[in-house]
Amino acid sequence: MLHNKSFMKLTKRGRAVKIVREHYLRDDIYCGVLQCKLCENTSALLSAPPSTILVLDTNVVLHQIDLLENPAIEDVVILEVVADEVKNKNLSVYNRLRTLCTNPQRRFYIFSNEYHRQTYIKAMVGESPNDRNDRAIRVATQWYQNHLGENSHVMLITNDRDNRRKAIEEGLFSETVESYVKTLGQSNLLDLVVLQSSEDATTMEIDDLRPSKRKVVYAEHKPMSEITSGLHRGIYHQGKLRINRYNTIEAYVGSESIGEEIVVCGRSNMNRAFDGDVVAVEIVPQDQWNDASSLATVDDDDEEENIHLVPGSVDDAPRNQVTSGSVVSSSSRRQCGRVVGIIKRNWNSYCGSLEPMAMPSGSSGVVYALFVPKDGRLSKIRIQTRQLGNLLDKRIIVAVDSWDRSSRFPSGHYVRTIGKIGDPETESEVVMIENDINSKPFSAQVLACLPSLPWSLSSANVSDPNREDLRHVRVFSVDPPGCKDIDDALHCTLLSNGNFELGVHIADVTNFVHPGTPLDDEASQRGTSVYLVERRIDMLPKPLTEDVCSLRAEVERLAFSVIWEMTPDANIISTRFTKSVIKSCAALSYVEAQARMDDSRLVDPLTTDLRNLNTLAKIMRHRRIEKGALTLASAEVKFQIDTETHDPLDIGMYQIREANQMIEEFMLAANVSVAEKILKDFPLCSLLRRHPIPTKEMLEPLLRTTAAVGLNLDVSSSKSLADSLDRAVGDDPYFNTLIRILATRCMTQAVYFCSGDLTPSEFLHYGLASPLYTHFTSPIRRYADVIVHRLLAAALGILKLPPVFQDKTKLTSISDNLNYRHRNAQMASRASVELHTVIYFRKRPIDTEARILKIKANGFIVFVPKFGIEGPVYLTPKGEKKSCWEMDEVHQTLLNTGTGVKYHLLQTVKIHLEVVERQANRPKLELILL
Repeated sequence: MLHNKSFMKLTKRGRAVKIVREHYLRDDIYCGVLQCKLCENTSALLSAPPSTILVLDTNVVLHQIDLLENPAIEDVVILEVVADEVKNKNLSVYNRLRTLCTNPQRRFYIFSNEYHRQTYIKAMVGESPNDRNDRAIRVATQWYQNHLGENSHVMLITNDRDNRRKAIEEGLFSETVESYVKTLGQSNLLDLVVLQSSEDATTMEIDDLRPSKRKVVYAEHKPMSEITSGLHRGIYHQGKLRINRYNTIEAYVGSESIGEEIVVCGRSNMNRAFDGDVVAVEIVPQDQWNDASSLATVDDDDEEENIHLVPGSVDDAPRNQVTSGSVVSSSSRRQCGRVVGIIKRNWNSYCGSLEPMAMPSGSSGVVYALFVPKDGRLSKIRIQTRQLGNLLDKRIIVAVDSWDRSSRFPSGHYVRTIGKIGDPETESEVVMIENDINSKPFSAQVLACLPSLPWSLSSANVSDPNREDLRHVRVFSVDPPGCKDIDDALHCTLLSNGNFELGVHIADVTNFVHPGTPLDDEASQRGTSVYLVERRIDMLPKPLTEDVCSLRAEVERLAFSVIWEMTPDANIISTRFTKSVIKSCAALSYVEAQARMDDSRLVDPLTTDLRNLNTLAKIMRHRRIEKGALTLASAEVKFQIDTETHDPLDIGMYQIREANQMIEEFMLAANVSVAEKILKDFPLCSLLRRHPIPTKEMLEPLLRTTAAVGLNLDVSSSKSLADSLDRAVGDDPYFNTLIRILATRCMTQAVYFCSGDLTPSEFLHYGLASPLYTHFTSPIRRYADVIVHRLLAAALGILKLPPVFQDKTKLTSISDNLNYRHRNAQMASRASVELHTVIYFRKRPIDTEARILKIKANGFIVFVPKFGIEGPVYLTPKGEKKSCWEMDEVHQTLLNTGTGVKYHLLQTVKIHLEVVERQANRPKLELILL
């Protein structure tokens, strides 16, 4: 049956145009219920009568997704009208819903009611889209009831009073979420239910948890219409709010409209904004601007006091202002503002624990409790629970539901229990959850895509005209010790003309990971492997990463090779690309490779190849630096882990050797060569990697620091900055490394992008001083490299370019996800290091040396080179109103007016490291000046 749908659409010039589209209605859309006598659906999921079939409305899906993910909820019909509305309103929830609907174990079925002849409805005159959708949901529910007959039980689940009333009047069974969950007889499930906000619930004080001296009332958020108008008129400024990790009552909003950060001081001025929220900010009068020169003068456990603020004022400004005794130049006073509205919420599910409390008498029913997120930048969250006794010693996950202006804390609901507080596995899982790392086992569908094991080279592989047999070539790999996912190897052969044939051979992952398969979809979503201190979370299943694709020694493997002819002075004469078959003769660690090169007694062919590679790499590295490539530094920490308990046994800075730099040089060269090739053939759909030039504002902290220690850095180009960093030397042998670490922190993030989205001038990789760059050399652990392998294969005519490369929007979405996943992997790695640092020092307090990185009015931030640790050192005791310390902002010094003791940037100080737990379940490493 054909039906015409019409709607009005505005053109770019503002004209209203009527659009008419053909809408086909069908009779062969099945109900999805097993053993249905009227449908012949072999892929039916839902249980046969007398099981209850649930039909959900849109708001139930949007707000109760945590409940829906619980296995107790099953036999659910998701109408197409609901799925579409959820997709438009919240893409994250929609993706979680889609995961439920594609999991055959969960029995969630999508019914295309908008294309079924008996369930499609037209909007009535004067009917709103929302009312029309509610009516469509009721019509579909009625159809299911009639279709399945007398023995069936179809129930509409809705919290909308009007929709439920109409459903009951129309003879349908309907329940609220809470009333339905109660019928299941699992009281703990009620903790997952998001309750309707009401004046009674949101204004309720939790006096039994922690008495409040005065009631908190936040300023009302402006309506979006007023915010939009204010943004246009320049009254308000839009940006993402980021809370200071060292001072949780101070936040920053990066505003493009005024070109600099706006400081937001105090809980009242943050006005219920969470870290990561996109907010509208109003600049406060200049007499309320803060110098923002202090470390946090309060600890996390003082949050209760700091939250009692008067709306519209900067109550805790005196804590940071000159009254502390610091001397601050007027130029350091930065624009301050207050949040007037939330443009886009960044609410997620958070890991933490309940605030310790005595068990209320007769606590078998509902009690209120305060949830303390592990991330100290976040507010405590008020939840209801029926299982308090079981949760007090557990790490749990809580989601935020609302934050009323008359409530001190946001309201939320319990999602699930992770494990016992302090258990290493529990705390490691917290790291993964907080950084959205998917550590779930690979599904059966994904594993079904793997080749049969044991895998070995076939005659078809060798005879493939697109694949070159290089098994006779002396190929070897150099990796970190214990590396099992080896995705790169090299060879270096001296040619008769005195030049070198040099090859970089990369695991041919795309030979096993095909576009559009469940394996490919999973890898695309994961984006990258994640390396934690004690474990690795793979992007691809282990049979591929550690066996089939890994370029292990003495086994024949498939590769994708970049082969150059190179002169002895490292000039590239020619470049070719080929799929290949290789057989690595050795899998060396960096230490082993370095030892071979350093041992003059060794003259075997493999060692000679290593030395030749190293000689060429040094020339290439020097040439890159001459072009302006930056040599930066970061605090990479290495742990020695107990193989049985997984506890850290030792900790220290990661040592970089010549062998590391040698491998890095050839991987960089391969990536550049591949980038040039794929962009030439596919100028609009190549996946590249860029490193944007840092802005002047980003480099300002570095310039202030170096000026204070008598250094004049030239940041006009990457070349001038590189030269300046080379000249930044002092008496302290670690001085130059510290400056490079500070420079690293001023850099922008390198990002993936689609070549069709930007102009060639924007392709630049600033840090490498390369006009073009991509990632090709690690397809086992990065999905970006998988995409680039497919592009290169298509450029060589080996394979056709997959259809996704013709969809610019999809490509942009893929690159956005890769950037998100890459950043999350970095953050998870750092969080894992912090976790194991706390575990290590809990039993091993120690005195050591540190260098001062930043001067603040009441202390300084130090870096501990031996352990790669950074943290605040306080000079002013907690709660002390007056300080004897004077800060010189220009020269970045702190002077004690009583004793004459002075501290300056990059100075060496002696500190004591120990783990303290000033707030329950939040252990942290404390740095104390000796």
